[in-house]
Amino acid sequence: MHIVVCIKQVPDPSQARIDRETGMVIREGVDKITNPFDLYALEEALRIKESEGGQVTALSMGPPAAAEVLRDAIAMGVDHGVLLSHREFAGADTLATSYTLAQAVRKLEDVTLIICGKQAVDGDTAQVGPGLAANLDIPHVTQVRKLQEITEALLVVERLTETGYEVIEVSLPAVITVVKEINEPRLPGLRGMMRAKKAEIPVWGPEDLGIEAGRIGLKGSPTQVWRTFEPIRHHKGEMLTGAPTEQAAALWERLRSL
Repeated sequence: MHIVVCIKQVPDPSQARIDRETGMVIREGVDKITNPFDLYALEEALRIKESEGGQVTALSMGPPAAAEVLRDAIAMGVDHGVLLSHREFAGADTLATSYTLAQAVRKLEDVTLIICGKQAVDGDTAQVGPGLAANLDIPHVTQVRKLQEITEALLVVERLTETGYEVIEVSLPAVITVVKEINEPRLPGLRGMMRAKKAEIPVWGPEDLGIEAGRIGLKGSPTQVWRTFEPIRHHKGEMLTGAPTEQAAALWERLRSL
């Protein structure tokens, strides 16, 4: 069984800021981390490997620095990491990204299951997983909270809904996107970190993937961000004085007047 996990390097959300002049995200001096939802995807893949056997490959698209999240995945226990990196991939929207990832999955061959986090925290579109399945012409299930059964031919999962959950059986190969309720990601051990440090991360570009012209990067992206801005927050406060009962009465009057 060969499991592929798609992961992404993102700016640390706790440090994210917007340049008010340019409307662009300020990336300088901001730590880069593995997309938090992708950690649950990695953990679930490793649990399947431990129970069913096989291998796990982590796949990421980004600048050369994104190799670090692949090393982190190897430190957790992933067998291999592959980076898709080339200037022609830059500016890709979810359509171009899912196509590029699909071409990489085809190159890997004999893939049984593809697992993604439910969404990336820097975009929140939740479109890449389904888009990947559409490009590969295989079934997909989103918002998976539990794997009930897996064989070489099928997968039974619980899919989170607004009112509870659904039990869905899907044939393999397939794509699933997982939510944080599915597990608790492990921390890498010393042996894993040493292996990750020495691991070779192959880098694939358009020429390695049999890419169709005009379907990658900015040229292959029908959606583009025209403007990004951070809302200006206006803070207005008033101090209530007097005894506690007087403050409570004054607060109640103000709330009633709203």
